[in-house]
Amino acid sequence: MRIYDIILKKRDQLELTKEEIKFFIDGYTNGDIHDYQAAALLMAIFINGMNERETIDLTEAMMKSGDVIDLTAIKGIKVDKHSTGGVGDTTTLILTPMIASLGVKVAKMSGRGLGHTGGTIDKLESIKGFHTSLSVEEFIKNVNEINIAVIGQTKNIAPADKKLYSLRDVTATVDNISLIASSIMSKKLAAGSDAIVLDVKVGSGAFVKTYEDAVELGSLMVKIGEGMGRRTMAVISEMEQPLGNAIGNAIEVIEAVDVLKNSGPEDLRDLCLTLGSNLLMMANKSDTYEDAYSLLEKQLENGEALKSFKTFIEGQGGNTEFIDNYDLLPKASIIEEVFSPIEGYIESIESDDVGIASLILGAGRENLDDEIDHSAGIYILKKIGDYVTVDEPMAIFYTNKANVLDDAKNRFHSAFKFSKTPVEFPKLIKAIISKDGVTKF
Repeated sequence: MRIYDIILKKRDQLELTKEEIKFFIDGYTNGDIHDYQAAALLMAIFINGMNERETIDLTEAMMKSGDVIDLTAIKGIKVDKHSTGGVGDTTTLILTPMIASLGVKVAKMSGRGLGHTGGTIDKLESIKGFHTSLSVEEFIKNVNEINIAVIGQTKNIAPADKKLYSLRDVTATVDNISLIASSIMSKKLAAGSDAIVLDVKVGSGAFVKTYEDAVELGSLMVKIGEGMGRRTMAVISEMEQPLGNAIGNAIEVIEAVDVLKNSGPEDLRDLCLTLGSNLLMMANKSDTYEDAYSLLEKQLENGEALKSFKTFIEGQGGNTEFIDNYDLLPKASIIEEVFSPIEGYIESIESDDVGIASLILGAGRENLDDEIDHSAGIYILKKIGDYVTVDEPMAIFYTNKANVLDDAKNRFHSAFKFSKTPVEFPKLIKAIISKDGVTKF
């Protein structure tokens, strides 16, 4: 078998076999296939596409290019969640203890952030003493005993994806649905869970900008998961504006705890309840979405979800005193209110620009080795549909770098468009996708 023949075949719009796809992935991962050959095949795939079977085979080959985590030592159905990324995405910190409080096993691998803010691991490391470098034995023990553990991704999870994504990024081959879906699902499937809910973001702050593209991506990922024997569902959620109010690390931890105390932003709470309801059904804890939603609401109301969060933090070495005293989390030396330049109804928000403003303040990374300021970020006080005046704050900035404030404010203000007439609040949940099809909301 030769890579030349595989490139030629896909260039001529022919279907690749499972063996040819595996040959490519194995050869590129171990260095036998050169970057220029892989780039040629990626461009042929980008232009001519892959069918569903090819995409599943590509995902499987990428998944098996490194470690596939064995979670059989954990009793019961193991569940996982993945978000395609957005601005102000704190769902994991809320969703996982909510689900765990009902006896569902959550064995989760999460990453660090590159971009607007930190990833789930960065947010959790805002908590004094919390560590994510558990041994496999500790990880499994925690999930078996307290139903939940979150650790950083191992370096050898889907190494083919890491190499391919770096190449796609510099060869203009990122925006292909088969390549996107296989990239996401290879990592999720390698993490070993039995059931996966996917939060597919759509809008100005998301990777996917249109509803149609989000449904196409979500549907394909559900087919991949189901095709490889994992129960999989996808929720299409709106990212036309940041989720919740907090964008940062420590301030997102605070917001997550507020929701677990049965308070906090309504949109963040509703999304976590929606994702959680689907996971409860896939874990056979509830027969209907309505019953699952009601069960989770009760866990917020009776304090059991918060108790589960506290047990989770303690189980990984964290000091839980911050739950009752937010001053124990990292605090910025500069806290400044930001005002609107004009009066009116907020018509739209370019969420990416808000995210970049938080990065300028220190909340995110431009490069993987950048230091994150856990105390930095933005707390948004006004969102789409809200009326603002020039003499009331629309956000609060947190930073330790006075010299970046003007740049961050300029970027933040550029994200907002205003209307003189009332504007409707955007609908948060757009659709739910299962193996049976798409339910539009």
